[in-house]
Amino acid sequence: MMAGYQVHNRQGRYVGAASAFGMILLSIFHMGFYAASASEPTYSFMRNATEAPAVSYYDYIIVGGGTAGCPLAATLSQNYSVLLLERGGSPYGNPNITNLAAFGAAMSDLSLSSPSQRFISEDGVINSRARVLGGASCLNAGFYTRASPEYVRDAGWDGNLVNESYQWGERKVAFEPTVRQWQAAVRDGLMEVGVQPYNGFTYDHIYGTKIGGTIFDEAGNRHTAADLLQYANPTGITVLLYASVHKILFGTRGTSRPVVHGVTFRDSRGIKHRAYVRPGGASEVIVSAGAIGSPQLLMLSGVGPADQLRAHNISVVLDQPLVGQGMSDNPMNAIFVPSPSPVEISLIQVVGITQFGSYIEAASGENFAGGSSARDYGMFSPKIGQLSTVPPKQRTPEVLAKAVEAMSALDAAAFRGGFILEKIMGPLSTGHLELRTRDVDDNPSITFNYFKDPEDLRRCVQGISTIERVIESRSFVNFTYDYFSMQQLLNMTVNSPINLLPKHRNSSTSLEQYCRDSVMTIWHYHGGCQVGKVVDRDYKVLGVDALRVIDGSTFNSSPGTNPQATVMMLGRYMGVQILNERLAREGSD
Repeated sequence: MMAGYQVHNRQGRYVGAASAFGMILLSIFHMGFYAASASEPTYSFMRNATEAPAVSYYDYIIVGGGTAGCPLAATLSQNYSVLLLERGGSPYGNPNITNLAAFGAAMSDLSLSSPSQRFISEDGVINSRARVLGGASCLNAGFYTRASPEYVRDAGWDGNLVNESYQWGERKVAFEPTVRQWQAAVRDGLMEVGVQPYNGFTYDHIYGTKIGGTIFDEAGNRHTAADLLQYANPTGITVLLYASVHKILFGTRGTSRPVVHGVTFRDSRGIKHRAYVRPGGASEVIVSAGAIGSPQLLMLSGVGPADQLRAHNISVVLDQPLVGQGMSDNPMNAIFVPSPSPVEISLIQVVGITQFGSYIEAASGENFAGGSSARDYGMFSPKIGQLSTVPPKQRTPEVLAKAVEAMSALDAAAFRGGFILEKIMGPLSTGHLELRTRDVDDNPSITFNYFKDPEDLRRCVQGISTIERVIESRSFVNFTYDYFSMQQLLNMTVNSPINLLPKHRNSSTSLEQYCRDSVMTIWHYHGGCQVGKVVDRDYKVLGVDALRVIDGSTFNSSPGTNPQATVMMLGRYMGVQILNERLAREGSD
């Protein structure tokens, strides 16, 4: 039900030009000379999987300590024993995760110990998936914003519990950002071109322009879903790191319907362990491995399209052809705006929520363009795969390496400026996921079919056109050169200051072609185990007992402008629902 889900706006304050002293302090912070002390939680219940017994029993086993898995585990631990299995390590003590100024460094790390695992979709777009406690909240740009009331209603969620669940997480991880010159210019430009009204600072999803929340605190320290484990009952939870789940274990209860008994996982030494749910009928395995990991694990365990499973010599537990279907990734297209004067370093703070289905956002500062020194790991750096000087399928490792080399040789002045980007709502275009191998550590084959639906392409064109008007607005005059036209920005070549925008053979590039050629990911992929297709409204896997999937793989569309707040909310929300249902059932026995 939708009851109780209200919009509660908070007016944001305008932060004008910073004083010279303030800007010096800001610069020192971002160069790494200032290190704020971050209080990082220490968990007595967190240990390496090498310490796990060969066999163990729990009321709930959660596969994936990510954005949904952490709040879910913390909630269930209040009344029952919980095992949380995370294939990666801890985010704490890793400055590439915790520091805003190092954004993107983790995604450029291609080692097996990296908190990020790179994959390339069949569309040719380079992407990343999380491999760390806290999941994608350890890697993302930090923007925090809720889903719309309509999204909540369509999901069938209880509005009062949705509000309470958002607020539960926000007390630990969400903050109001300080808006400086670049973000303020984007905000004012959006309003000037008609993306109205201005809704101030708010977590809520409302048409118009707003300042959203952030998971970076005032000192630039990231707070992640792993911080929500502070809510856990330390005597009711065990968190195992470097625990790679290879298979869900099935049996029967005297019927032909499969029932889950537990999981097998391997530690970092390759030693196999088994964890079982306690007998009695109410205990469950809950998969929260993300939009890639969850459908992949179901397939590897025998739940998925029978023909595909047999092709990999996997015993079919349940022929479920919709596992891995409905995969979507919201396409992102961006325009670099060179500035005649330095701009602050900022991640996503302002968003324009348009009526036509495109979200306009912005990032600024040297390290978000890529290059050398502090600019190595930007939001649009080829080091993390964000390269659109060539169409997606031409973004080979050799091309990426040449782009990194070329950008590293440029003067710092070439990186002055920022990006204005647009993301497509939804999207309507969908694809699919298929197994490549039987190894859970290997990436499956993923196809997103960007812009397959013409409505997505239309929204991209309108989004780019809106960005054009923002750049040409009076509010943006201090951040643009008089002699740069919009067409010149669209047609920058590899020899231009920023190696971002695609090189075309002529000067008349259609916006439709620009959208196709310059598409990148904003890391908001979802689907594969969707509600109504693979799981029911209670996130129970259809046709199977004692198994749920609770994460972004269940979404039919991306919630709000950025999904992390809603994924965290869902973990808490479903934890409360499961507790309430089980406690009520046990009370009546």
